[in-house]
Amino acid sequence: MATEYRRLLNRSVFLALPIALWLIGGTAGAQETQTQTQDQTQTQDQSQTGTSTTENGAAENTATPPATEGTATRMSVPPVTVTATRNPMAAFEYPGSVSVVDQEKIQTRIPSTVDDIMLGVPNVTFSGGPRRNGQSPVIRGFTAQDVIVLLDGTRQNLITGHDGRFFLDPALLESVEVVRGATSALYGSGGLGGVMELRTKDASDFLEPGETFGVNSFIGGQSVNDEVSPGITMFGKVGENLDLIGSFVFRDSDNIDLGTDQEVSADDQIYSGLAKAKYTAGAHSFEGAWLRYDGNSTEPSNAQDATGADLEDKHFVTQTWRTSYGFHDPDNKWVNLDATLYYSQNDLKEKRLDNLGAGPEGEELERDLDTVGIRVDNRTRFELGPDSSVVFTYGGEGYRDMQDGDRDGGNLDGVPDADSNLFGLFAQAELTLPAPGPIPGEFLIIPGARFDYYSSSSDLADDNIDTAVSPKIAVSYLPTDWLMFYGSYGYAFSAPNMNDLYLTGTHFVIPLGPPFPDIVNHFQPNPDLKSQTTRTIEAGMGLDFEDVVMANDRASAKGGWFLTYGDDLISRSVVQPAPFVDCNPFIAGDCDGTTIIDNVNKAKLEGVELEANYENDWSILGVAYSHINGWDRETGDHLGELQPDTTTFHAALKIPPADVQIGSWITWAQDFDNTDDPTLERDGYVVTDLYIVWSPQQELLRGFTLAAGIDNVFDETYTRVFSGSDEAGRNYKAMVAYQIAW
Repeated sequence: MATEYRRLLNRSVFLALPIALWLIGGTAGAQETQTQTQDQTQTQDQSQTGTSTTENGAAENTATPPATEGTATRMSVPPVTVTATRNPMAAFEYPGSVSVVDQEKIQTRIPSTVDDIMLGVPNVTFSGGPRRNGQSPVIRGFTAQDVIVLLDGTRQNLITGHDGRFFLDPALLESVEVVRGATSALYGSGGLGGVMELRTKDASDFLEPGETFGVNSFIGGQSVNDEVSPGITMFGKVGENLDLIGSFVFRDSDNIDLGTDQEVSADDQIYSGLAKAKYTAGAHSFEGAWLRYDGNSTEPSNAQDATGADLEDKHFVTQTWRTSYGFHDPDNKWVNLDATLYYSQNDLKEKRLDNLGAGPEGEELERDLDTVGIRVDNRTRFELGPDSSVVFTYGGEGYRDMQDGDRDGGNLDGVPDADSNLFGLFAQAELTLPAPGPIPGEFLIIPGARFDYYSSSSDLADDNIDTAVSPKIAVSYLPTDWLMFYGSYGYAFSAPNMNDLYLTGTHFVIPLGPPFPDIVNHFQPNPDLKSQTTRTIEAGMGLDFEDVVMANDRASAKGGWFLTYGDDLISRSVVQPAPFVDCNPFIAGDCDGTTIIDNVNKAKLEGVELEANYENDWSILGVAYSHINGWDRETGDHLGELQPDTTTFHAALKIPPADVQIGSWITWAQDFDNTDDPTLERDGYVVTDLYIVWSPQQELLRGFTLAAGIDNVFDETYTRVFSGSDEAGRNYKAMVAYQIAW
């Protein structure tokens, strides 16, 4: 009864908050509709004149809000999404769930991992525990290949059993976008949970008007793992056409202290580098970029394990080379072109340091995954009338993954030598139409579809070849500029991964001791796997007010409900006979078992998401809420990487005369019992984080930044779902940066 009461209370809060904001701001919004429409149109025009081509091809808003003289505590501009439609659009107007994590929020987190940055994004978390090498993003209950990860527009397709999804230093990031829900209509395979796009910094993120060259250096650290992290960025503009940036970051950390006064082994030394050059000639732009992560770690073979046994020396090297071309002429309505060619390399080497794992001490393991890809987009714009317009976005994408596994010169169990290919064609329209007749406002209608051909091959089993068509339609209705309603339907698919198709070798060994032979469980390949597919409907509303309580403030809220039906979800089935019950352990091989990947589940997931914020010149108040539950439609059992109902609060005091912002993040996760496995149940927890950022704007100290904070202030002991370890305990952290430019 108590659990049901809490759920009812949470949903009541979710419904009441936007209604309250509507009532508070309704009068002001009704009186200033015309003025705000003009202001927002002007803001959008200004943001588009201050855009640059992003690495995913579309134009990205790079304009920064004007600073109040003598202060660094400036008002945030409303977030603009690019990933959701591949065109700049106010996130508020997009008919779906999208979150933009900007540089201001990243700075308050003083991040050591990408996981640190994602705090407060509804229905987004990282599983795998506190080690950076084991963290993998989870969106709406989906993870691994069911979440698309883009790094400057390039796909990051590394999928492992117990290591992370990608390796990247957060100090190189300028922003992160997360689009939740069906995204295959634009991005193809993997769009079940959504898309997480990470964007690295450009020279324009550092240079102010009148400046041409500069250097930004910083040093940070945190207590929870004795981490030290110095870094330097050099940036500049050669003439009017060439932008250059180069960054280097080093991190050195040790074992991680947990809230239980214990620790998990994790000894990391990481070198990260970024280099970009962009040349612009009129409407043409050319960009080349290189990103490298080189990490050495001593930790268990399973980076998500809480124990310190089965230790290995690991060496992770990931690199991405990218070249992009763009043609952006405001007077050309037919051609607005972006093309990206890239090559990503992932090289993971491991050497066993003891005999406590699945192999002898000194054994060397290696996994290589290389991806070659290309993507081409074009946008064509038409005016259908004085108040109507359409933007067509269309193009193609193709990539090839090549994987190789090695174990002391032989095949690596669970890492088959295999290749996979995907080619897709997509088209999308963005129609802006006035509401018919006496109905006020306008409609934004976004239909889209994509065709994909995919194939996987290996010498271990037959090829897997298939096609997929992914349609989607989404509609926003904006009766005024401060109110919107939206609904959408989307189909998504996730092609079977090479590891699922061609698994071979030993899964695990059960030693019974003499006189019995070891019991071995073997992987079995299954080249007949089908794609996982989902059908998702969403509905929600948003509110956005200015000058609500005082001049120059903003209150906004957006939330929605979603329902997802999944078919042919991939599941791992382990068949292991019991000695003396199902088999005779005296006979070698009689008790051996098998592990096979198969399409078994028909799923249903439903959830709620809400983000609300209020900001003025002196304060910030924000809240984010997420709820998700899921079942097998045939058995009624719970499934998916479900998470507890979670509410995140953000409160900050801005002191403009002192150029200081002081704030707190509070995460409240309720008890988790949406599972049929008692080992996955989790107690609720409340984690409080504090921070202070000082960026003086006086001439003498201008360019200096000090950020400090305490994560998990009360040393809370807690474990996230689908993590084999408690999370980190109390953590003191700080970062000092200085920038000089001329």
